[in-house]
Amino acid sequence: MDPRAFYKISYGLYVVSSSYNGRLSGQIANTVFQVSSEPPMIAACLNKKNFTHEIVKSSKVFAVSVLEAETPLTFIGRFGFRSSRDFDKFEGVDYEIGVTGAPVVIQHATAIFEAKVVKECDVGTHTLFIGEVVRAELRRDAEVLTYADYHRIKKGKTPKTATVYFDKQS
Repeated sequence: MDPRAFYKISYGLYVVSSSYNGRLSGQIANTVFQVSSEPPMIAACLNKKNFTHEIVKSSKVFAVSVLEAETPLTFIGRFGFRSSRDFDKFEGVDYEIGVTGAPVVIQHATAIFEAKVVKECDVGTHTLFIGEVVRAELRRDAEVLTYADYHRIKKGKTPKTATVYFDKQS
């Protein structure tokens, strides 16, 4: 199997966030997509090892911030390469508490969504959380950051917990 083929599937780059018992959590994700128009539903695929996975599983809500193309690599790194277990990713970041109680990152967001989890699908290393959208808002009409641009232009790395990570040894 050639893992490079998987990099040809188109992805965006998002902040998926949630809260539970006063703990805020957020992470970078590349696998978020719309799954239904009536009712409007989106899905977010999160690694079971990530703290955000634990928080979404407990709270049954999540928010998604669609990142703009101009998002700095340092901002992506803040949400993508540290754990909310031991680092406050939201300190100094422009966000609001949404209608679901989840933190919604508005800094560098072209659009935001909030959803209530209606189904969870175990997909191996990850869980696919399917949520009914309770809020959708266009924040600014800007180009979105794709996962391809993150690698090609920003020279970003793929963390081991990403859906598209393949161990170079396998």
